[in-house]
Amino acid sequence: QVQLVESGGGSVQAGGSLRLSCVASGDTYSHNCMGWFRQAPGKEREGVAAIYTGEGVTYYADSVKDRFTISQDYAKNTVYLQMNSLQPEDTAMYYCAADVSCIGWNDGSYNYWGQGTQVTVSS
Repeated sequence: QVQLVESGGGSVQAGGSLRLSCVASGDTYSHNCMGWFRQAPGKEREGVAAIYTGEGVTYYADSVKDRFTISQDYAKNTVYLQMNSLQPEDTAMYYCAADVSCIGWNDGSYNYWGQGTQVTVSS
């Protein structure tokens, strides 16, 4: 079992920044792929970024590349999503997820999910 708790969401104006955090506990050693997903009302869930915590390899959706950065603090079992140059289309509920592999990182088939943190970007 892996427990995931997200934090850091909020409301910002376009062009602003937020940093999301995801603290993992439980069987984190066997779940080395940590991903961030988002879902806006009426839209499908979208993979945003992922990190293979064993080697620090990162993956990004084209829509956030060069604006978002995923990172980790291995000692704290925490994964971060630094979001810069936020735009209204980034408004969504953001979820952290954990899986044993990052193969197909954005297909959404992760074993464990957090409760989500809301990000709202106003124009």
